[in-house]
Amino acid sequence: MLTRIAAAQYPIDWLENLDAWKAKTSQWVERAVAEGAQLLLFPEYGSMELASLFGEAVSRDIFASFDAMQGLLPEVIEHWRGLAVANGVHIVAPSFPERNDAGVLHNVARIFTPKGLCGEQSKVMMTRFEGEHWNMLGGGVVRVFETTLGRIGISICYDVEFPPIARAQAEAGAWLILAPSATEGVMGASRVAIGAAARALENQCYVVTAPTSGSAPWSAAVDSNRGAARVVCPPDHGFAETGLMAVGEMDAAQWVFADLDAGLVKSAREDGDVLIFRDRLKTGDAAPLAEVVDLTGRA
Repeated sequence: MLTRIAAAQYPIDWLENLDAWKAKTSQWVERAVAEGAQLLLFPEYGSMELASLFGEAVSRDIFASFDAMQGLLPEVIEHWRGLAVANGVHIVAPSFPERNDAGVLHNVARIFTPKGLCGEQSKVMMTRFEGEHWNMLGGGVVRVFETTLGRIGISICYDVEFPPIARAQAEAGAWLILAPSATEGVMGASRVAIGAAARALENQCYVVTAPTSGSAPWSAAVDSNRGAARVVCPPDHGFAETGLMAVGEMDAAQWVFADLDAGLVKSAREDGDVLIFRDRLKTGDAAPLAEVVDLTGRA
């Protein structure tokens, strides 16, 4: 059975009030559902547009933005839960900068099911900017979510550039890895795209990316947003021969759709043209040691 996924190239907008945000996100969900989507992926830090509700002085100050947004979190969660239930779909909502009870800031993505259940995945690896400038911490548990669509992993942006994270998810049964992202330039967008393709190849699974889009000069967090959503797969029997199933128009505000087949992942891992997912385990948990061979001719 096929799963139709919709990956958002989601624009960061100035919002006059919370109702405007609810209307915008509801419309985005409705458009994807109208195209038959069963799983909707929104980007990393797409929630940062909510800082505009507190005025420009707050939205231009990253720490003031983070602090102001904390009070919105319960209502934000219930809004996304309601959209998933009302539309009968799975939704990975835009990630949210969340302070825990100890005051530590984490970047958290949530997946909501048609029955209103919710799973959380914190970003594991912080970029330099997140760690050094925003004082945000990574780490925590790498999870796989058992859903009626099968087992799904979430690797947030920078996380998809690290093989062990996706490997843990694939070994726990994930056939699909979702990589919500936010990148301010072509270099960052390219790193996410390359990482996604590599993780799809290594784990013989689908990987889907979804970026923030457009310019928001009033935002301290997501002022510049470059990228295109993409759906990548292993270049193997039944999949796209190039490994690229779908890609959006760079920087456009749009949905990108693809139909995914979990059965193809199973067959590729068991009897593919190559068996990368199986064979890479022969290296063990760590990379093999490389022997240095001196060809300089120096004595």
